[in-house]
Amino acid sequence: MTFVIGAACVDVLDRACIEECPMDCIFIGNRMAYIQPDECTDCGACEPVCPVEAIYYEDDMPPGQEQFVAENARFFDEPLPGRTAPLGHPGGTRGAGALGVDTPYVQEYQPLSQ
Repeated sequence: MTFVIGAACVDVLDRACIEECPMDCIFIGNRMAYIQPDECTDCGACEPVCPVEAIYYEDDMPPGQEQFVAENARFFDEPLPGRTAPLGHPGGTRGAGALGVDTPYVQEYQPLSQ
């Protein structure tokens, strides 16, 4: 089991979670952040600092947000528009900064408040 970032992060990107992550496994896309599931050690340091409460254990995603579990994995496992190869297991962000890409689902995602 790993932590996953859900819908509340879309278009917010507070980044407090990145500063708390001891594994350096939270990456910034264009509209939201993603947790590398194979590098996350489930320490939970990121969850309480998220100001919009967007981080959940993958089995605890709120109803209607289950797709974010798949999208989180897809971000690392597949080439995406604007990126020709999968990101894979990079071994931490190493100061990667914002990668500027999202999965197609997140690119098109419309938060309920809009």
